[in-house]
Amino acid sequence: MSRAVEETNRAMLRARDAMDRAYAEPLDIPTLARIAHVSEAHFIRTFRATFGETPHRYLQRRRVERAMYLLLHTDREVTDICTAVGFGSLGTFSRTFRQIVGESPTDYRKQQTAPVAPVPSCFTKAWTRPSSFG
Repeated sequence: MSRAVEETNRAMLRARDAMDRAYAEPLDIPTLARIAHVSEAHFIRTFRATFGETPHRYLQRRRVERAMYLLLHTDREVTDICTAVGFGSLGTFSRTFRQIVGESPTDYRKQQTAPVAPVPSCFTKAWTRPSSFG
């Protein structure tokens, strides 16, 4: 791997780490591009080439992952969870959740509360992690 590619990967990882840390805060492309020390257009292209999805889609998926956890492990209302993970609109949250997970947040919570046989947590995390690859 060339030094230029390594530096680019490090820059994209810095931005992705920032999204992972502050997923519930309003993040925009100019802020993330500054973190990566590149222009906005270059940031979007390079992020997609590096991680296989746009920064916006990655952030949405990260927020939905956190919402999935909160739906299963808390009794908070769906609206509460929506705002806690960084969505400004319940409609956008529900639509995005359905696109990524395949069912509404309420249906996900109902379906996942059935008892299951114990399995290692690494399998559970890998199996339930939403994917943008279909």
